[in-house]
Amino acid sequence: MNKAKIGFLTVSDRASRGEYEDKGGPAMQAWFTRVLTSPWQAVAQVIADEQAQIEAAIRQMSDEEGCCLIVTTGGTGPALRDVTPEATEAVCEKMLPGFGELMRSASLKFVPTAILSRQTAGIRGKCLIINLPGKPSAIDDCLNAVFPAVPYCIDLIEGAYLEADETQCKVFRPAHAKIRK
Repeated sequence: MNKAKIGFLTVSDRASRGEYEDKGGPAMQAWFTRVLTSPWQAVAQVIADEQAQIEAAIRQMSDEEGCCLIVTTGGTGPALRDVTPEATEAVCEKMLPGFGELMRSASLKFVPTAILSRQTAGIRGKCLIINLPGKPSAIDDCLNAVFPAVPYCIDLIEGAYLEADETQCKVFRPAHAKIRK
């Protein structure tokens, strides 16, 4: 079985300049290490809050690296430099607003400022892109909420087959879904 490639994109001016430790990227990778049982490989980058750089990184991870999933952290708030959702929308063929809706709903259980989040998700070719928040605990909350639907979504766009440890996250695939290995 080939290893699925998963892109981890940290969007942060300070982290990209080395002024701030990237905590979001490692938090995302730790979540996938804990949850996935199928073989996978990380493709990670830390870049500045610049829309053109974000778009280029997503295109490179999807089109050149062949990632079936890209998760981003940072740049989803209302601040002037927060442009990750705009970059994601610019490079995706289809948007999946339900991801953002569910992530905000899950986050609202912990913090009232979750309504300020502009997280979204979309599809580029055979790759699912999900914008996550920057705080590691919020990353966990959001991935726990949306990941049950992620493997089947990737199945539908003919990406890699992902399997998870059901004690960590119960993935949903309809009974009629073909099992690929």
